[in-house]
Amino acid sequence: MTSPLIVGLCGTRLTADEAAFLAEARPLGLILFRRNIGSREEIVRLVEDARAASGARLVLIDQEGGRVQRIGPPLAERYPPARSIGALYARDAEAGARAAWLAGHLIAADLLPLGINTPCLPVADVPVPGAHDVIGDRAYAEEPDAVARLAGAAMDGVLAAGALPVVKHVPGHGRACADSHFSLPVVDAPRDALERDFAPFRALAAAPLGMTAHVVYNALDTDLPATLSPTVLDLIRRDIGFDGLLMTDDISMGALTGDIGANARASLVAGCDCVLHCNGDMDEMTAVAGALGPIGPDAARRLDAAHAALGAGPGDVTALREEFHSLVGAVA
Repeated sequence: MTSPLIVGLCGTRLTADEAAFLAEARPLGLILFRRNIGSREEIVRLVEDARAASGARLVLIDQEGGRVQRIGPPLAERYPPARSIGALYARDAEAGARAAWLAGHLIAADLLPLGINTPCLPVADVPVPGAHDVIGDRAYAEEPDAVARLAGAAMDGVLAAGALPVVKHVPGHGRACADSHFSLPVVDAPRDALERDFAPFRALAAAPLGMTAHVVYNALDTDLPATLSPTVLDLIRRDIGFDGLLMTDDISMGALTGDIGANARASLVAGCDCVLHCNGDMDEMTAVAGALGPIGPDAARRLDAAHAALGAGPGDVTALREEFHSLVGAVA
């Protein structure tokens, strides 16, 4: 039975222990990081071996452009940060939206030949002055309407190429004054102010995949971060209207303390569909997998629906890349 789990691997080759774990746990997905990136042949072999062992349907990677890009030249083009596309949008809305679509499409086109079918973009967070720069230039703009249009265009570009985008970080990480990789951000903004944060995610409610924020919103739940909060996850489903496959952000991040298996289980009980565990630590992965049952029927339906939304495949990549460069310039 498939497990509602997405896991990382420790290096550029699948170890015997990892193969045995994957065969037993049967995670629905894998996620790659720089530690997994060798030559083109090594990446393809790693993905093929891991998928053969696990049956995983999703292979994820953070490939936004800018400072969050796990694969660079010569295997993939280097892309500008989302904020650069937002700056173009401020000058010429149509050109900016086209550039966002092209970036999403070309990123997917770079990854698909490597066996990677799920780039973790777009970032739909709306940053505010004084917030931690963990989001920063990963966000397209500071206006919700601009973020919604550009993130939506990028999402559509990924889908058209035949890959699956992951909208993040629902319901919004832009106000956080701490980096959730290391500590738990707490947002004190009133409920009406949070509507700015929610707006892009509401506009992208039809996205096939989403990722939660490890953030406490005191106006919604003073005790639990979104990932573990039934209240916030219900808001994501009912108010924001998101019905795609909802994964946690990395369950091993510093924002979440306590037993990792208990946190993984609590995220599913609260309303997440699957758990993301990234660091490749075998003891942690085993604990998380042991805390989870098989994928639930709603999550399985959403996973099937995500694959049904895929486009036919990349267009004329050479021509599209030339068009992208004409809009944003080459990135060193």
